[in-house]
Amino acid sequence: MNAKKAVLSVFAGASLFAVSCQKDKDNTTSEIQWDSSNAFYQEDSGLPYGTADFDKIKNKDFKPALLEGMRRQQEAINEIATNTQAPTFENTIEAMERSSELLDRVSAVYGLLTGAHTNEELKAINTELSPVFAQHSDAIYLNEALFQRIKTLHDNKASLDLNPEQERVLDVYYQGFEIAGANLTPEKKEKLKVINQELATLTNTFSDQLLAATKQGGVTFTKEELKGLTDAELASIQQEDGTYLINLNNTTQQADLAVLEDPQTRKKLFDQAWNRAQKPGDKNNTTKTIAQIAQKRAQKAELMGYDNYAQWSLQSSMAKTPENAVQILKDLSPYAVKSANQEAADLQAYMNKVQNHSALQQNEIKTAVNAQADPFTLTPADWEYYSSKIRKEKYDLDQNEIKPYFEFNSVLENGVFYMANQLYGITFKERTDIPVWQEDVKVYEIFNEDGSPVGLFYTDYYQRDSKRGGAWMSSIVSQSKLLDNLPVIYNVGNFQKPAEGQPALLSLDNVVTVFHEFGHALHGFFSDQTYPKLSGTRVSRDFVELPSQFHEHFAFDPVILKNYAKHYETGEVIPQELLDKIEKAKNFNKGYSLSEVLGASLLDLEWHTLPADASIEDVDAFEKQALAKYGIDIDQVPPRYRSSYFNHVFGGGYAAGYYSYKWAEVLDNDAYQWLLENGGITRENGDYFREKILSKGNSQPGDVLYQEFRGKQPDMDAYLQNAGFIEK
Repeated sequence: MNAKKAVLSVFAGASLFAVSCQKDKDNTTSEIQWDSSNAFYQEDSGLPYGTADFDKIKNKDFKPALLEGMRRQQEAINEIATNTQAPTFENTIEAMERSSELLDRVSAVYGLLTGAHTNEELKAINTELSPVFAQHSDAIYLNEALFQRIKTLHDNKASLDLNPEQERVLDVYYQGFEIAGANLTPEKKEKLKVINQELATLTNTFSDQLLAATKQGGVTFTKEELKGLTDAELASIQQEDGTYLINLNNTTQQADLAVLEDPQTRKKLFDQAWNRAQKPGDKNNTTKTIAQIAQKRAQKAELMGYDNYAQWSLQSSMAKTPENAVQILKDLSPYAVKSANQEAADLQAYMNKVQNHSALQQNEIKTAVNAQADPFTLTPADWEYYSSKIRKEKYDLDQNEIKPYFEFNSVLENGVFYMANQLYGITFKERTDIPVWQEDVKVYEIFNEDGSPVGLFYTDYYQRDSKRGGAWMSSIVSQSKLLDNLPVIYNVGNFQKPAEGQPALLSLDNVVTVFHEFGHALHGFFSDQTYPKLSGTRVSRDFVELPSQFHEHFAFDPVILKNYAKHYETGEVIPQELLDKIEKAKNFNKGYSLSEVLGASLLDLEWHTLPADASIEDVDAFEKQALAKYGIDIDQVPPRYRSSYFNHVFGGGYAAGYYSYKWAEVLDNDAYQWLLENGGITRENGDYFREKILSKGNSQPGDVLYQEFRGKQPDMDAYLQNAGFIEK
């Protein structure tokens, strides 16, 4: 959920990603066998918290288990819909909440492995079943008899003597059915079913294409080309043939661009990242796929009676309308553009100064660009490199000086876990007796201060070819009092795995990512709902990032920082002098950072405010026009995600919703301001935030929850101040 989390809710109660598990060479996806030989056959895995037994699960288990799960749920739904007794909360809503037990259990593992450890056999299952999932969802949400039972309850809820959570889950179901098309005519429902199946196939195609394009986009270099990387970094990417492979991150900018000294190397790496998914004639070129997805989504919205997909999609969000979502981006845009243009001018001046004093550098740059380009003109490929130089010169701050203090295990256990203990009193115990899906995965059991269990936590943070890009949180088991479930949650990332015997040293951005994703995890762990439909992170997309981004602030809190930021060799606590430099430099490049996110957010909304008759033939031209429309078309500052590899919106669950990161950033800065006003890191503050936000799930709308927590509506000042755009 972070850019960072992606959950695609395909049918009631279940969440699906793509797929993966250890490959079972003796079985193919065509075999359908549902019996006791299947790892999912028994309801109880026999493991703590009902977690999955990854030692037993095989590829061949998924298809029959998923099909059986859908069959069982559909059978239960039919019984509910045809029940001759008058609808009650128990025989309708609670019965629906219980209907997907097997499907939830299987799809949770299926989704985990799809994102974190896929293989060809399981990709084939996903391709085959994607339209089936869509069909299954429609069979529930477009079931007229079922909807009429829910509508009857909803229309008469004042007389039902429901508690607040029951009222809320009834409202959420009713709205969900309306949004899904329950009020359409039979003819339109049939058209919607076709579109939904087409979209399921297209989004799966996009995800497969992007995964392959990113894997194939990795760039091979010689050692001489990689001047600027440390010996440890070189060792971690060295191949058997003696060359060095830099794999691509899912974002436009690549981390190594900040240190690579050869401009030709920088250009080669940037170009590969920028063009990874739109190479002419390549089967993994996603441009046609995303244009089709956008058009189908627009057609779906029109069928539902809306002008565009964003208008339909944002009904249950805090923003409510695409106009409101765009407005917050437009409000931020002047700050971003002004700062980014000044930063670009500063970088250009610095670059000119360097060129005028180094004939060698001039020659290197001249060989790195084509004949039409000015060899002294700043390009996006140069931004990170020269900004790191200015950062070093202005603040005496060097990433290679910082990284030795940010060893991954210390960041996690002495930083994130320590923060959680100080705020919430929880403790962690590593479990080495619980099976995992890949050797790098670790498992921790979490306890409240009184010793009562909270749940089980998996971490999977190293990059590999079988994992999609980015970082995210999701669950194997979701919290629910109705089902007597405690949560089992995982965080996934894509940090470079170090060479054998070497430490994994993180950049500042990676440190923030670890805190961010664990903020999502806490939202799931502290959930205190009866009904799965309202549990944990099942909130609107523009609220779900509040807990994650709120916890980012603690990465650089002095109390937390000094507990985990210790030199991996000497154990020396990070010097105060270095902390002061980090603090002074924290808003360096703020214009760039905000502009690239605004660019991506506005691209997302432009794609999803297209009318149904729009047909995009030239994706590049569309992007340029969209960015120019909002004045965010800065040559040196490309969007954080180009459309062709924008997985959040074309492969994940953030279509028309990427703006939510900035929307939630206004909330999280306002919330952190509350913390500072009330004494900072204390158990009292932690318990209050847990009670008012983290434990509530979707028991109330996000704006109501925030109002009750803060006592007022949020404003933008705290964000603008903390980001350095206005004075405190």
